[in-house]
Amino acid sequence: MSSEFRFCPLCASSLAWLPHRDDGGIKERLSCPSCGFVHWNNPTPVLAAIVEYRGQVLLARNAAWSGRMFALITGFMEAGESPQQGIAREVKEETNLDVTALDLVGVYDFQRMNQVIVVYHVVAEGEVVLSPELAEYKLLDLDQIRCWHQATGVALADWLRARGMEPQFMEFDRA
Repeated sequence: MSSEFRFCPLCASSLAWLPHRDDGGIKERLSCPSCGFVHWNNPTPVLAAIVEYRGQVLLARNAAWSGRMFALITGFMEAGESPQQGIAREVKEETNLDVTALDLVGVYDFQRMNQVIVVYHVVAEGEVVLSPELAEYKLLDLDQIRCWHQATGVALADWLRARGMEPQFMEFDRA
């Protein structure tokens, strides 16, 4: 078990893995032996959009990513907003597009990042202007899309299947 937390945010004591009882039995959780603080380490909800724009799907490359990987528009939900409001905000912030329709595609687990990803298909209009967070974008016809074998790529594949298309997947060199 590992965690990025080493000290209690309440009293600054060193944290330790201690047993805690819940409905599922006993599980070790990173906890403070001094004040009782428990770091639950629950997954973070993330929103993602399959953006349909002028009949094509918009994929973007994050400016912080090395390589040429393009993916869905994603972001964190903010306090006080619904997932639908959050994804419309993220699409606007990152692409300048206005969401005119949205439908839930599904909810996907991304354990490597300790996230639960809520994926929507959105129809958007306007003129694309990328935020500094994104380096570039591309528009693809449905038959040009190549999915990936993780979270949002699986969601994209599910969305294509729902439209009667068999998704094609990228193969990565794992050498």
